[in-house]
Amino acid sequence: MITFDKKNNLLMQNKYQYSLQDVEEPNLYREIYDYKHIPKVAFNMRHVPMNVPDEIWLTDTTFRDGQQSVSPFTPQQILHLFKLMSRLGGPNGMIRQSEFFLYTQNDQEALHLCQDAGLRFPEITTWIRANEKDFELVKQAHVAETGILVSCSDYHIFNKMHLTRSQAMDKYLGIVKSALSHGIRPRCHFEDITRADFYGFVLPFAERLMDLSRESGVPIKIRACDTMGYGVSYPGAALPRSVPGIVYGLNHYAQVPSAQLEWHGHNDFYKVVTNAATAWLYGCSSINCTLLGIGERTGNCPMEAMAIEYESLRGESNGMDLTAITEIADYMEREIGIEISPRQPFVGRHFNVTRAGIHADGMLKDEEIYNVFDTAHILNRPATVAVDSRGGTASIAHWINNFFKLTGDNTIDKTDPLVIAMRKDVDDLYEKGRNTVMGDEELEVMVRRYNVERYEHLLFHKSK
Repeated sequence: MITFDKKNNLLMQNKYQYSLQDVEEPNLYREIYDYKHIPKVAFNMRHVPMNVPDEIWLTDTTFRDGQQSVSPFTPQQILHLFKLMSRLGGPNGMIRQSEFFLYTQNDQEALHLCQDAGLRFPEITTWIRANEKDFELVKQAHVAETGILVSCSDYHIFNKMHLTRSQAMDKYLGIVKSALSHGIRPRCHFEDITRADFYGFVLPFAERLMDLSRESGVPIKIRACDTMGYGVSYPGAALPRSVPGIVYGLNHYAQVPSAQLEWHGHNDFYKVVTNAATAWLYGCSSINCTLLGIGERTGNCPMEAMAIEYESLRGESNGMDLTAITEIADYMEREIGIEISPRQPFVGRHFNVTRAGIHADGMLKDEEIYNVFDTAHILNRPATVAVDSRGGTASIAHWINNFFKLTGDNTIDKTDPLVIAMRKDVDDLYEKGRNTVMGDEELEVMVRRYNVERYEHLLFHKSK
């Protein structure tokens, strides 16, 4: 079929019909995934065009996929994080949805608490396996949309479920039709898509879902799940690992509208953020994330990373309150006990802390030289300099200015007698064997010990 595409202003051949290939033996892509070696990245040099949707946004799976990797949150903790997430996403719903488990009393209580909060965003959705028993839980939860697990690789269809491709498709379509008959929007989770036969199963199944979507008038969604983190963003990479190829294929061949297409990645090969951004660039409106990137094995795509990525791609935040990122990280570490790597971007304790002496000197002269952006303004996280054996007098001066909130003409430089005296004492401590960073409290004691009157003057500035 040839139609005129208003976005490209060209006649496009965009209707292809792919038939299910009901093979007798599973296609496990052994030339790529032989299991005894690192998975290979194959190229076919086929390049597909970028196709950024008019709208792009985030969705959340912290309370579903994320919770599988940590001790269960209490309902009150989930409610608190849900409210912070709503603030982060802002009034325009940049965090559009959040999905919940339904299996335990704890899950159900948390869902109801968040429903009762009356927030417009994120919309609460659920997740189930493809069976009627789970579907009964969805009906009782009074939600408009549910995710349905529809594993699409032969690893799952043959080796886990012991079905043929046609049996799996019939099973999946049955539960989708059941959801439609009850007025619930289905979101189909194409599990393990980066090891699936794209033309032999993924596209034929996606086409059937889009037929159902058009017949019912319900926007059936497809979540492309890079369950094992095998996806790659490289131009010219071959399927099944190519993120551009997967997104373009679903969007162009199966005619899945961008607004009904979602990417869900894992970080097993350190590619989760790049793959997610690539999915946006090639036609996927929605990126599924978790707070701090928690999740199975190496975790999901970090929501804070994609919030920052959105502004870097769009040039504005569309109403997001990025200072909520700092509060979310603090709450998850302090109240829930989730360990955050000190150097984790945007949320780690040391992500904007410099230690090297030459860097500390640069920070003292102009913070912008060594800070990624105005972290104090954007994240409510002022850049700091660690005081240890390597920072020199510049680190002491920067610490005093930062700790006592000195600005303009009130700032002190590294030649100040107070700074020189403190540096000498700090160096003495490290010469005697200290190997940890100096803390705020002990440095504050040093300032007071050297000059009580000046210390009180500095406190006056800090309290303003």
